[in-house]
Amino acid sequence: MGDGYTARFSQRWRILSAVGAVIVSVPALTPAPAELTGVAGRVAAGLLVLAQAAGFWWLGSRPGLGTAVVLAGSAGLQVLYPSLGPGLAFVVLCTYAWLRPAPEALWGLGLAILAACGPAVGRGRWEMAGLWLGGVVLAWSWGALVRARGARRLAERRQAVLEERARIARELHDVLSHTVSVMVVQAAAADDVFDVDPGKAREALRRTEQAGRQALTELRWFLRTVRADDDAGGRADGRPPPQPGLDDVERLAETVSAAGLPVTVRREGDEGVEVPTAVQLSAYRIVQEALTNALRHAGAGRAEVLVRVGASEVYVRVRDDGRGGTGDGSGQGIAGMRERAALLGGSLTAGPKAGGGFEVGARLPVGE
Repeated sequence: MGDGYTARFSQRWRILSAVGAVIVSVPALTPAPAELTGVAGRVAAGLLVLAQAAGFWWLGSRPGLGTAVVLAGSAGLQVLYPSLGPGLAFVVLCTYAWLRPAPEALWGLGLAILAACGPAVGRGRWEMAGLWLGGVVLAWSWGALVRARGARRLAERRQAVLEERARIARELHDVLSHTVSVMVVQAAAADDVFDVDPGKAREALRRTEQAGRQALTELRWFLRTVRADDDAGGRADGRPPPQPGLDDVERLAETVSAAGLPVTVRREGDEGVEVPTAVQLSAYRIVQEALTNALRHAGAGRAEVLVRVGASEVYVRVRDDGRGGTGDGSGQGIAGMRERAALLGGSLTAGPKAGGGFEVGARLPVGE
């Protein structure tokens, strides 16, 4: 299996490496070949130089073939010229270890050891063979290290994208789920009493309109934060509308109560504690989602919200007297609440109560 990282050897570098291979090799071939004299030796050396240049060119499209050709050419030149070192073998091996995953590039390491050390071993130059062996291992390790760093950066970018997508999905769910649920309940109520009590039907429709406007306002704020564009919409001074916090829990409870689920809010703790905006927003969203679930799924007759502000944490709890449930949740609601709490270093519990109903409790640290 690969590491998901794709390294590209651009055409520009292919040209530079091919030309560079010729420029580096030709001056070293000025003396006559030691193993094959005469014109045949010169021709063989020239062909090996051209083969190395072609191998560097093939690295962009067929890296395995290009690496093998360069290594074979390097070995052949060392045979013809004992004083010539395997310099280009190190270069191509490092490049190949960067282009391909480490498990796939291991064969290149073995071939490079043969190509670089074989001619020296054949002449009994063991010290030189040991030096070339160290150079081969270093070149392969350097290329693999560069690739590993690139793969890690790619994985980090992908993880950041996934986390951002999860954040967007969580925010959209929290922004729209509550208000749309309220709109559905109010529209159904208006339809039920439309013929019997038109006044109540109109009141339910007005609440539906208010919920829709609230959803649009929060959605505009959220989209602005995603696009980082403060020029469109917002308040008259150009700033985005404020994020909901603990002070908005009562308003939220009134909205849910108007939709048919009576909600009472109880506050405890030190009101002088300065609660960070992120903690307030998460606490509000958790209460919002818990009340939305109670309104939509639990068949509850009433609900109770507790907000306790302490020196070290904010504790919110939502209880209802509905049908309860398992606390696992098949949708995004409970999972999103847990993610919100975890992102702040807190915790969330959700499950049925012993005497019936459902309870959601979240502890959100106030400190950094």
